Order: sequence, then C-alpha cells, then structure tokens
Amino acid sequence: MKIAIGGKGGVGKTTVCSVWAQLFAEEGHDVLALDADPSLSLAAAFGLPAAANPRPLIEMKDLIAERTGTKRDAVGTYFRLNPAVSDLPEEHWLKVGNVKLLVLGAVTRAGGGCACPEGAFLKALLTHTILQRDELVLVDLAAGVEFLGRASVQGIDAFVVVVEPGSRSIETAGNLAVMARDLGIGTVGAIANKVTEPAQLDAIRSQLEDVPLLGSLAYSKSIQEADLRRAPVIQADAAAVRVLDEARRRLVELVQGKV
Repeated sequence: MKIAIGGKGGVGKTTVCSVWAQLFAEEGHDVLALDADPSLSLAAAFGLPAAANPRPLIEMKDLIAERTGTKRDAVGTYFRLNPAVSDLPEEHWLKVGNVKLLVLGAVTRAGGGCACPEGAFLKALLTHTILQRDELVLVDLAAGVEFLGRASVQGIDAFVVVVEPGSRSIETAGNLAVMARDLGIGTVGAIANKVTEPAQLDAIRSQLEDVPLLGSLAYSKSIQEADLRRAPVIQADAAAVRVLDEARRRLVELVQGKV
C-alpha cells in the first residue's frame, strides 16, 4: 500500500506520517517513510537528534547531476526527465527502529519547479518508490498543492489530507482532495487536527463534506513539547495515538473496499 499525506504547512502531516509508519511496522509491515517536505522534520518526529539527521538527497548536487546528465547547479540546460534511481533508496535510507526513513527534501530555490534537474530527480524517485517497490510506503509531502500539481504521486493507493480549524487550511484541504481525485487516486480521506471545540469540527465536516473524515485529534500540548525536544511523537500522547490508529484502520478498510 502506498499512502501520501498532505495539507497546509504546520497542520500535523509529519505527526501523522511518523505515527502511522511505526504502527504499520509494529504490525509486521515492511515500511518505507519518505520525507518529501523542505522542513525535513520527519526524522525529528521519530526522535532522532539533529546530528543524526540523514542528508536530504535533494542536496546531493553531484549525484543529481550524474543521474540527470547535467553539470552541477545547472539551470536552463537539457537533462534526463527519467533518471535512473532504483538503486538509491537502499543506499540512502536510515533504519529507525523497524522503519526505513528516506529523506528526499524538496526543491526550494527560485525557479526550481518541475522543469529543472532537481525536480525531475525527485519525481523519478517518488515514481519509482510508489510504482516499483514492494514496501508499504508513506510519503510526508511538502505543504500546499505543488506535488499534486506536478502529478508526482500518481499511482498511490490513498491520499490523506491533514486539516486544522482555519479557513486557509480547509480551503487547501479541499483543493488537494479535488486534485487527488483528478489524478485518479481512488481513496481520499481527511484527519482533523488541533481541534479545541465541537464547532470547529462541524465547520471542517461541512466544508469537506465529500471527503471522509478518518479521525479527529484534539490540540495536544504534549505533542508540541515533544516536537520542541525532538522526542518521538508516538510516545508523547497515548490518546492521540489511539485516534490515529483508528484512523489508519479506517483508511485501510476504505482502500480495501470494506466500508
């Protein structure tokens, strides 16, 4: 199963990704977690100290140049749109408990969208991981609609949008859900996060009425503090983990057509 997790920045995508990765691994699945967000916070959510953070592949300029057939830091030149990347996951992932963590990063420089060697490299890695590998894959996407806009996650089984109370977050979630379905992603669901009162959840439900709500997380000071300390999020709030476990099981049922 291949699952991508998206949403507006700061809504809790990384929290969901890290907890789900560990829950799936505890069940015996072979789990590969991809950090495709420029904030590079997935390692911290697993509890890794900053010094142990894997180097993002997007920063490996010589590797990207070699695989795309360009010069280092090349801009405005011809490059391979489908570089060879099948050997890279095993070479660069880091084992965190029973989870394999691969830190991709994201294109952040001006003009660095899809039409650049870095963009082609990242898309090739995502496509290879989603379509050609056997692991259960979880992708922590960059904030916003960039990855879906580039169709970088075509072929995934489920897209989950994390949404917090707020008009911009809900609007982004709605746009992402529409784009995911336009890409042919069969299962789209939502997780509400940082909810402090029932009216907020009602607002999210009413504005995302076509998106199944997998679960709702209350605002958690414990998770915030774990983030500040780079402590494992899964150990921070047992109640939140239970909610996420139930949401995970509901998503699996939706993918398998049992609901």
